Amino acid sequence: MAKQNSKQDLGALVAQASVQRPRERIVASAQDLFHRHGIRGIGVDAIAEAAGTNKMTLYRHFGSKDDLILEYLNYKGKKSDEIWAEIEAESPNDPAGQLYGFIEKAAKFITEDERGCDLANAAVELTEQGHPGLRVIEEFKVRQRDRLAGLCQAAGASQPGLLADALVLLIEGARVSRRSVGTEGPSANFVRTSEAVIASFGIPPKDRPGRAPSVKLETPLDRTSQMGALPAYRRRQERPLSARQEAESSSRKERRPREGADDGADCVAAANF
Repeated sequence: MAKQNSKQDLGALVAQASVQRPRERIVASAQDLFHRHGIRGIGVDAIAEAAGTNKMTLYRHFGSKDDLILEYLNYKGKKSDEIWAEIEAESPNDPAGQLYGFIEKAAKFITEDERGCDLANAAVELTEQGHPGLRVIEEFKVRQRDRLAGLCQAAGASQPGLLADALVLLIEGARVSRRSVGTEGPSANFVRTSEAVIASFGIPPKDRPGRAPSVKLETPLDRTSQMGALPAYRRRQERPLSARQEAESSSRKERRPREGADDGADCVAAANF
């Protein structure tokens, strides 16, 4: 079944690529296949086939697979610039609004795409020291962090650099969590956590006048009401004790003092060990 779906996906790519020029077809196919399978999980043969061309044509436009990888990484950087432009357009002259918009965009991508950040994935796969792709990734990540720090400063953060670092770590961690335990894991609280962190640096919360209300943290946590909202892997750990388990637990507590009364010397020895 998986092979059949893979062939169907490949056929769709070939049909879509037929209306583009050879180089455009190659780049578009590489972007899709690298994203879904990783840059080391796909070869030039599959890219050429998906692009409706051959290896000779591919190597005429790109001297090596590494050149195609660089094209792919640079393209991802350009797409990021487009997203920043959208954020600015949605909240013009409002740095705080843009910062919260940035978080909402990040949350959307984390939820919708289990593959995570293409550049972070590529950084893991590119194990060769000095690979040119690593520099592209580093420059992009540094530029993103600095741009975020500038936005934090414009929004009035008390420590803009530290806030930018905290948000970057939250985003990267949420992507890994989304990949490892799914959308019901810790990444489900990414927006709420990020907004709490932003507010702690002195930036007005999102629910100030003129902004949509944000979800407020409940303290202390009402465990009974929250039980249904916990992800499956947490609900298994949070089930209440049955009547039999409670009886056995009470019985053990009642026996423990009597059993330990004769072993006082051993307890002292263990404490001093």
